[in-house]
Amino acid sequence: MSETSGQGSAERLRADCGSCAGLCCVALPFTASADFAVDKSAGKRCANLTAENRCSIHARLRESGFTGCSVFDCYGAGQRVTAREGLAPGPEMFEVFRVTRQLHELLWLLTEAEAAGYDREAGLLIAEIDALVEGDADVLRGVGVDAWRGRVGPVLERVSERVRSGLGGRDLRRADLMGARLRGERLRGATLRGALLIAADLRGADLRQVDFLGADLRDTDLRGADLSGSLFLTQPQLNAARGDATTTVPDTLTRPAHWLPGTPPGQHEAPRQVRGMPRGKATAGGGGGVGGRNGNEQRTGRGGRGKWNGGAARRNGTGRPGRPAE
Repeated sequence: MSETSGQGSAERLRADCGSCAGLCCVALPFTASADFAVDKSAGKRCANLTAENRCSIHARLRESGFTGCSVFDCYGAGQRVTAREGLAPGPEMFEVFRVTRQLHELLWLLTEAEAAGYDREAGLLIAEIDALVEGDADVLRGVGVDAWRGRVGPVLERVSERVRSGLGGRDLRRADLMGARLRGERLRGATLRGALLIAADLRGADLRQVDFLGADLRDTDLRGADLSGSLFLTQPQLNAARGDATTTVPDTLTRPAHWLPGTPPGQHEAPRQVRGMPRGKATAGGGGGVGGRNGNEQRTGRGGRGKWNGGAARRNGTGRPGRPAE
């Protein structure tokens, strides 16, 4: 297996904040909201970033009003851009980071698709995107990421259909399940692509082989749920949800540090309702969203739906498997 495909690429797509110049804390903007305590413009250093490019409030991000930072993930783009020769921190590097981060998210999804073993094109796209990211910085800055999503989308769709084939899963793509009571539901093999699951109760649900591409999992209660074998579930989505030690997490993802410890069955409190949160509308288009940034790559902690395969549902951000620069 080549270094730029399969599991060899998965480790490179994990954030290594110690090898990054704090790019996510400088390059990307965020807006004062439930996710961020203050406004910050693109290119401005976060006030919480130290001279050593470490987050001075990392251990108390959520308590300090920076929940979005605990959700965001760069998929390893930070250390890769920092290590590029001929680039110094500034507008050019920030733009390269913005594009690289989005391409790395596609690489993460393609790596999962390739590992499933159903579609040879996944590996070919991985190599092509990797070469693009390694190539000329000026070319990279001008890359149209939407066009790449249009190429990647059909591959992910084919893999999803083959993995879920014969399981009789329900088609719930783009369903509005905000606050839905789905505790203990058997949803194995379902597609929840682009579904709105904000504050939904999925405690103890069977979510094996469920396609989560672009699903909005903000405050989704996953305590005791089985997510093993789920498809295209990302760390940002997991970070945006609620779970505990009884939640079965896919091997490729990390149990979020802020999740509660395990609670005996039947002892979970009712799911927290989210007040004043916009419901959002998904437009017609294939496959749900990915990521969850808006068109300006604005950083927020949403971990919800974004532009994907012609769909134009927009939210303000994703999360990330690693952590903000420590």
